[in-house]
Amino acid sequence: MIPPGFDPGSRARNLARLAAEPLDILIVGGGINGAGVARDLAMRSQATGLGLRIGLVDKRHFSGGTSGRNSQLLHGGLRYLKYFEFDLVRKALHERRTLLEIAPHLAEPLPLLLPFYSGFDRYFYGAGLWLYDQLAGDLNIGRRRYLTPHDLAGIEPGLARGGLHSAAIYFDAKVHSARVTLENLFDASRLGVAIANYTAAGAWTARGSDGPFAVPAVEQFTGERFTIRAARIVDARGPWEDSGDVRLVRGSHIIVPALTRSENAITYFGDDGRIVFVIPWGPGNKLSLVGTTDIDHRGTADDVRISAEELNYLRGVVRRLFPGEAGTAQPLAAYSSLRPLIASGNSSATAASRSHRIWIENGVLKIAGGKYTTYRSMSEESVDLLLPETRGDCQTAVMPLGGNSPARFRLDFGEAPALAARYERERADVERLTRLFGRQTAPMLAAGGVVAWCVKHEMAMRLADVMFVSTYWGHEEHWTTETLLPLAREMQRHRGWTDAQRDEEVALTLELARMPA
Repeated sequence: MIPPGFDPGSRARNLARLAAEPLDILIVGGGINGAGVARDLAMRSQATGLGLRIGLVDKRHFSGGTSGRNSQLLHGGLRYLKYFEFDLVRKALHERRTLLEIAPHLAEPLPLLLPFYSGFDRYFYGAGLWLYDQLAGDLNIGRRRYLTPHDLAGIEPGLARGGLHSAAIYFDAKVHSARVTLENLFDASRLGVAIANYTAAGAWTARGSDGPFAVPAVEQFTGERFTIRAARIVDARGPWEDSGDVRLVRGSHIIVPALTRSENAITYFGDDGRIVFVIPWGPGNKLSLVGTTDIDHRGTADDVRISAEELNYLRGVVRRLFPGEAGTAQPLAAYSSLRPLIASGNSSATAASRSHRIWIENGVLKIAGGKYTTYRSMSEESVDLLLPETRGDCQTAVMPLGGNSPARFRLDFGEAPALAARYERERADVERLTRLFGRQTAPMLAAGGVVAWCVKHEMAMRLADVMFVSTYWGHEEHWTTETLLPLAREMQRHRGWTDAQRDEEVALTLELARMPA
């Protein structure tokens, strides 16, 4: 069995290492880009014998921002075709296939149903779907097919039929984006990277012309201050990057009782150019994830919440698509995040390019823009720039995350009935856990379950870390103090919280899940 991500004492040891050892490279930011760079650097360091000393810090929990609160899709970006971003779409489609191969427990193909409400839509978007398949080439995961209104009525009887011309089904993939980030960090940690969450890095300064950077750091719970010394820095802060090189665009989602009858997601192109997905979600697909919006964000990166305007917009799309009773249901939950796009041009937030830029400025490697789907290739490009002597040594496209190869995942998934019987759980529950924890499912159950495992092996320091990162439980129902308390008490036992600390964690989790008035 592959070792767990972080052993029980790794955070304390890593903080001590960060304070005591000069690093070759410090990564600031534990979202998907920072995690991807950490894994790639660690793998190349081992493969080439460089023996690099690498560290990574995040001021919050890993994947607690943009990387865990997106649309949970691996996709090429169908809508970017109309902006002629063919290279971006081709790269994303190829990376989509790669991630299905290296993280089969967290990513799976998803059929998407695209309704056409006019003949023009049928030919306009049909041409886009044809090009989408062509750009995917041999790495395509499923070919499009077309439906008549009669076909569609049999598949999704609740979908609006007024003016319906026809429809198509095409393929992308769904993903647990927060756990992909964690798995990258787990692999990096196993290879020796010193990783610490809730450790804020301040403004760094260089000592002399050739001296190391001095990075002031603060551990967020104790307030302990120390200095990290590093020869080079990777700035992977994303929305928290403060140089003005990024444009912050807010994307929001709502979770509602299931709208669809089939396992297909729905793709909707609005008259304003936005694209909204309705994605089967949660245990047994009893929910639907609806999003996203594109709004320029005027606040700080620490204050990100769905607005009343966004909520009304998404609910309006739901009513447009599902005019019956299902479309009037109240949202159970919502979440928002910021996309750190390249700050250029005067295009709308919707039309702003998702291309990326990676460059070195004053000894600091910076990453701006990009798509979640292309994180791995962006990480490869970043490490090629940092360590040009290792160009060609990248193995992240072929080494499964956490050892979860497709063959291994099929084996683990097949063990679900036996595990369910051993631990007196429902088979569906164990299968769902296997899709989250992969090879670690059996030891996780033996260790006492999800909460105990996340505290001991995933650096879950707060209740919200379990609810919104290690799992998406926090988004999957309407939580109250009473329903949260059993989970909070379990975490209290493992973290040693006082009752006051436990109640504070419950209040914080409820605040993060709060819907706008």
